[in-house]
Amino acid sequence: MIMKSVQIISTGLSLPSRAVTNDDLAAIEDTNDEWIVKRTGIRERRFTEGEESANSLALRAAERALKKSGIDRKKIGLVIVATLSGDYSTPSVASQLQQALGLDKDIPYFDINAACSGFPYAIETARSFLYANPERPYALVTGVEELSKLLDMTDRSTNILFGDGAGAVVIRLVEGSYASVLGAQSSLAINCMGAKSDSSYIRMDGKEVFRFAVRILPHMINTTLEKAGMTYDQIDWFVCHQANKRIIDHVVRAMKLPGEKFYCNIDRIGNTSGASIPICIAEMEEKGLLHSGEKLLLLGFGSGLTWGSCIVSYR
Repeated sequence: MIMKSVQIISTGLSLPSRAVTNDDLAAIEDTNDEWIVKRTGIRERRFTEGEESANSLALRAAERALKKSGIDRKKIGLVIVATLSGDYSTPSVASQLQQALGLDKDIPYFDINAACSGFPYAIETARSFLYANPERPYALVTGVEELSKLLDMTDRSTNILFGDGAGAVVIRLVEGSYASVLGAQSSLAINCMGAKSDSSYIRMDGKEVFRFAVRILPHMINTTLEKAGMTYDQIDWFVCHQANKRIIDHVVRAMKLPGEKFYCNIDRIGNTSGASIPICIAEMEEKGLLHSGEKLLLLGFGSGLTWGSCIVSYR
């Protein structure tokens, strides 16, 4: 299937300065490094401190992606941020990037909250907008989370998992194979009740989420490739939301896919929800793992319960 596909031309990464190890968590609750690693694959995560915030992380990642792209900023036709934890409910993180980045005012700026599926949702949305504005052929898409401010540090079912960070990409449309799969099913297996509850902390039913994830990942992989008319071996990298290493390992084994094609950084970064996929892509670029023309299958799943996938290429 030949159509307008999405090409990543540059990336940007921003992580908080504070690393929180499993031993740090063991000092404040009944847990230990071995217990956490066995169940999640996580050894440390990053938390904001001082003046750091979701907005500052997003700005730093976006600025780096724009600088590396080398494009005229007047050619940016859209700015989307995937997040559930911006500094404000409103104004959006995206709108606050406008002035900070010196971008034109007369283009769309908005946030998307599809939780851990947010980045594929944002990419598919950006693709649709770019179709309609060929005079401004580039979009800036950022994923950012500051989940540390939503954690109950006495709840080890959640506080061991989540972290903060931001990743950004500049994209454009090119000719090529493309497909996207987006969906949701109503569930409070992961929730943050906010104003309607005494608690604004993240709560999660880990067993239900695991069952959902190991079912929906194969569905997304198979359905996306079928829609694109592609096979497994035509994908160079499977970039999954970094929820839990056990989930990824289970799917790799069950589908008999090459594990070396699944990039993982959850051991160092933890679960950063809507930021996890762009953080992975930015790290891969920094490490020289990405090569021109390679195909990446992006796979998000999480609160909602939502899922989202899309195939993109690297410049």
